[in-house]
Amino acid sequence: MRFVFKTLLIIFLTVLISCQNEVVEKSVTSPNSELIVEFNINESGQPQYTVSFNGKIVVKPSSLGFDVKNQKALDKDFTIVKTSTTSFNETWQMPWGEQLNVENNYNELKVELEESSELKRKLNIVFRVYNDGIGFRYEFPEQDNLKDIYITEEHTNFNLTEDYKTFWIPGDWDIYEHLYSTTKLSEIDTENYKVNSALAQTSIPNKAVNTPVTMVGSDGTHLSFHEAGLLNYSGMTLGVDTNELSLKSILVGSDNRDYKVKQTVPFNTPWRTIQITKSAPELIESNLIVNLNEPNKIGDVSWFTPMKYTGVWWEMHLGKSSWDYGMEKVNGKWTDTGKAHGKHGATTENVKRFIDFSSKNNIKGVLVEGWNTGWEEWIGFEDREGVFDFVTPYPDYDLDEVTKYAKEKGVEIIMHHETSAATQTYEKQQDTAYALMKKYGMHAVKSGYVGKIIPKGEYHHGQYMVNQYNEAAIKAANYQVAVNAHEPIKATGLRRTYPNIISREGLRGQEFNAWSPDGGNPPEHLPIVAFTRMLAGPIDFTPGIFNIKFDEYRKTNQVNTTLAQQLALYVVIYSPVQMAADLVEHYEANPEPLQFIKDVGVDWEKTTVLNGEVGDFVTIARKERNTENWFVGSITDENSREITVDFKFLDEGATYNAVIYKDGNEAHWNDNPTAIDIEKQTITKDSKLTIKLAEGGGFAISLLKQ
Repeated sequence: MRFVFKTLLIIFLTVLISCQNEVVEKSVTSPNSELIVEFNINESGQPQYTVSFNGKIVVKPSSLGFDVKNQKALDKDFTIVKTSTTSFNETWQMPWGEQLNVENNYNELKVELEESSELKRKLNIVFRVYNDGIGFRYEFPEQDNLKDIYITEEHTNFNLTEDYKTFWIPGDWDIYEHLYSTTKLSEIDTENYKVNSALAQTSIPNKAVNTPVTMVGSDGTHLSFHEAGLLNYSGMTLGVDTNELSLKSILVGSDNRDYKVKQTVPFNTPWRTIQITKSAPELIESNLIVNLNEPNKIGDVSWFTPMKYTGVWWEMHLGKSSWDYGMEKVNGKWTDTGKAHGKHGATTENVKRFIDFSSKNNIKGVLVEGWNTGWEEWIGFEDREGVFDFVTPYPDYDLDEVTKYAKEKGVEIIMHHETSAATQTYEKQQDTAYALMKKYGMHAVKSGYVGKIIPKGEYHHGQYMVNQYNEAAIKAANYQVAVNAHEPIKATGLRRTYPNIISREGLRGQEFNAWSPDGGNPPEHLPIVAFTRMLAGPIDFTPGIFNIKFDEYRKTNQVNTTLAQQLALYVVIYSPVQMAADLVEHYEANPEPLQFIKDVGVDWEKTTVLNGEVGDFVTIARKERNTENWFVGSITDENSREITVDFKFLDEGATYNAVIYKDGNEAHWNDNPTAIDIEKQTITKDSKLTIKLAEGGGFAISLLKQ
């Protein structure tokens, strides 16, 4: 009997210990064992986490929690109810993208918390650890003591262990169109950041930076902080403590309410992400942001075809033509009173020129801005509601004729919806506007939100506008419309869930080179963008300017790159819609470099980053889907350098006809930007090629398989 009792006792204790081990599992490791996240509750019941990479702590104990309206803060007095770990590994396919197959492999730790106080509120924290970084989010499970929640601030902290070299823009609640600064983390100074005077609106209320913000450590460790899956929540900026070397979440708010996020339980927050790699190229190759989003929810999107496009855009920024026609309001309606100024760009005749050019040069789209009435009062006016409609063309633009002509030429018209940030006007007209597009077989729209948001007191990156952007795109899918948003909320990988979200601006773009009073984008801008903004998702940057100086339009401005770099951008800066942005006459005068734009792909089977350093240079090779062709692009900052391309990424036993577009011997982004040499040779997997990049220069290579 004693033996039986002893045996039962041992079994009971073994089960008890096993259960306890399940409950207190508080760490999770990446599949390759290089990244470790450890979770803990401190003596006050505050949740904390720590991140280690290759045996080194990169995020020391950092607290998590929330302030909520009319309730005790949700950040202390927690106990761990349960923990669980799981592993996941799949390969999913992008309907369009930088690559076809994406590996989604992570280990997950889920921690279920409950307050020990009388409220007994519940909060779960889920960590997913990949080989290329981590994501974690808060999950509010269904519970009796918490139904609706009004979050006044999220307290997600990132306490760092080194004074990293940091590439940042200020935490503006309205725009991302700022130049990047490069400083130590301890030297970030948003209060004295010089804001471009030409910007339509800015709001920088805190000592904070916008994400992605990228950092480089003394041992070569690279970090980039961002978020994924931003739905029905406010965008997150990161407050900077330059003394403690720490970041903390600061959600974008509103002047119209005393909270930043309103949610109904149950719900999940966006993922807070840290991409962590040993090198700069690995940052670009990371799929962390898209992997943290849910799979495709809208089904087949084969109606959208990635494409190159042209359009009446650059000529408007140069001042050759204008968006508006010269109409006047009569009895509240836009009326042609005979005062047209004659500079309107979106005319039937002018758009046909772009259609003809596109049709001849393997370019499948033409974007038409300024086609619809309302541009006379689209900006600079307090009351912009009702200014635009999205179905009525100007008198000199025949929508029927243009769309019919484009179809005959094998070209698709890309619609343009500038809202002037009058959100209610756009919301009311979306179904009508999208239905018009469907009628004419238009499958892509460029939307814009220039100006201060109406209703007054809202900001571009707050919860109100996050919902405006996302709901517009989700509705567009019902009409087989893909959305390329400008003045947008940040990209957070939602293109996986809603693959009709194809591209967006969300950075200081090419247009600043046309008119910015500060001289445009410096040569270092894009070598920084490739490792910061581009980590978030596709960029509609509008490359391909051949007339670099454009003195006949503006002598005080120019593009601050070489012509060869403009070609390289078609490979380096990713988007499934890539504009050939210059004027038709400038392309027709330069048929040899134009050939690269005709040849280059926009949809990729594979991407490999050959080399690069944040802010200095980057070289990327991409293999086109549905062909065996590869394309390479390389860009540098204001420093000249030599880049060696090892073609080992090419297929074994294959031979390629290579055309190399590189800076001429005397090329320079300012002194001689259009000097370009074009060479042809045969390339195989065993080939290597060393090419000199001029200051602000680059090179592009097409590799057409024999």
